[in-house]
Amino acid sequence: MSKPINEMGWDELVPGAALYTFDGYVDYNLADIQPEDRKYSETSSKSMSVGDWRVIKPVWNSQTCIDCQNCWVFCPDSSIIARNKEMKGVDYEHCKGCGLCVSVCPTNPKSLLMFNEYETVEDALSKWPEKKKRGE
Repeated sequence: MSKPINEMGWDELVPGAALYTFDGYVDYNLADIQPEDRKYSETSSKSMSVGDWRVIKPVWNSQTCIDCQNCWVFCPDSSIIARNKEMKGVDYEHCKGCGLCVSVCPTNPKSLLMFNEYETVEDALSKWPEKKKRGE
């Protein structure tokens, strides 16, 4: 008999195992509930740290951000920190580095870009691309 998923180690999970973010059926507007008030499952990345396996991370540039909230809405692990519809940063303890936040960012240049895990935020910000003009 196999163990329940929440008792398995990372090396015991079968390929394609689903680790659900929330307990039970989510029948409310998730965007209206602050992350700390949501009912997370024991196996969610909010409950479990990512450890040391992330190799790239999103870095946020507040100078280009328009607070559209796309990153906050689409982040599968609630790793985007936002308060009162304003972006505040990234929760690196739970971010897996999937890059979804970068892909949904509409700004030019993007307000979130992926960088090497060990690069400091300050170094990443110093390498931020310039705004592209139309037609470039």
